[in-house]
Amino acid sequence: MSTEKSKLQESTEKVERLVEQVNRMLSEIGVHSHCLYKALILIQSKFDKIRNVPDEKKLEYERIKEVCLSWKQHVDQIERDYQEAQIKVGGSAAVGALGVGVAALGPTVAMGIATAFGVASTGTAISALSGAAATNAALAWLGGGALAAGGGGMAAGNALLALAGPIGWTLAGLGLLSAGILYWNTKSNKERLENIFLKISERDICSYKLAITEINERIRRIISEVEKLNCASVDIVTFGTDYAQMGESQQYALGAYVNLMNSSTQLLVNPILGLQSKITEQDFDYFISVSKILNIREKKELVVYFANLLYNIDLSESDRNLLVKSFKKDKDFLGKNLLQKEDMTLELFKVIDKFWRFVYVRKASKRYTEGERKI
Repeated sequence: MSTEKSKLQESTEKVERLVEQVNRMLSEIGVHSHCLYKALILIQSKFDKIRNVPDEKKLEYERIKEVCLSWKQHVDQIERDYQEAQIKVGGSAAVGALGVGVAALGPTVAMGIATAFGVASTGTAISALSGAAATNAALAWLGGGALAAGGGGMAAGNALLALAGPIGWTLAGLGLLSAGILYWNTKSNKERLENIFLKISERDICSYKLAITEINERIRRIISEVEKLNCASVDIVTFGTDYAQMGESQQYALGAYVNLMNSSTQLLVNPILGLQSKITEQDFDYFISVSKILNIREKKELVVYFANLLYNIDLSESDRNLLVKSFKKDKDFLGKNLLQKEDMTLELFKVIDKFWRFVYVRKASKRYTEGERKI
């Protein structure tokens, strides 16, 4: 019997290694984010003591302070949600799609999640999801999918919702393949299915490599900003506590330090692009409003999931037919997501293809417009 690995298996293993590397880096960026947060709190304490600051400068400072506070609140919420989920399954360690156990979610890991996946000034995640759904997606990424899902698929058909975050579409799709949808197919159909998922895998490898580069750059910048903030905190003490009595150079320096605090805070709240969902629920709502395709409105989670899975993957009509038949046969996938065979139709996959292309063109147009503005 041949033990030679297929291209798909090799590519899948490469994805797994990259995901595991990103998981480790989330903890690392969490440590550095913790240092950055402490540096921001320290310089904020210095600013709080200064009187007679002009209103416009005061408002900007308070806005930055609020963003930083919202980020910390989001970190705390992730940690609380994890602990609550752990209690619900009897305190067992979480094991996700990769079989990676996460026995406990400490503050630095929670900070890594919040920093990598982004937090808006309102405290919600900048991703396809927000609130508890964002936490579930983050836990799934860390290997907490089984725990967040209560051990086997979230209740009320929300397993797809948990998968609609940054856990890697390839892994989710390959999990479906390993569940058995390959084995009933003919050799030619099996090869075609493997080819589809190979394309998905290769696409995701590029995303994870981008994410790793971004995280490394983010860590480098955070280290630099922490050093600057700590130096600024020492400098501010020498200015006194009355803005009106400060010299012009000192007032100018305070303004520069406010800008420094703003740029530093953005390093906490801006997401790592390589870890973001390609398509969001907001994209779906806009697509429905423009296309007027209303008969899929109640299938939002399913459409968003498959649109992400198949994003930028060109499929022929026969390929889509094969996927439809394959998912119809996968009782495990249907059961966990409270779906029926009737939900898997060729018409649905045609709409999914139209949907991701719509988002792709819209994003490309946005990037082009933003490039023109810079020029």
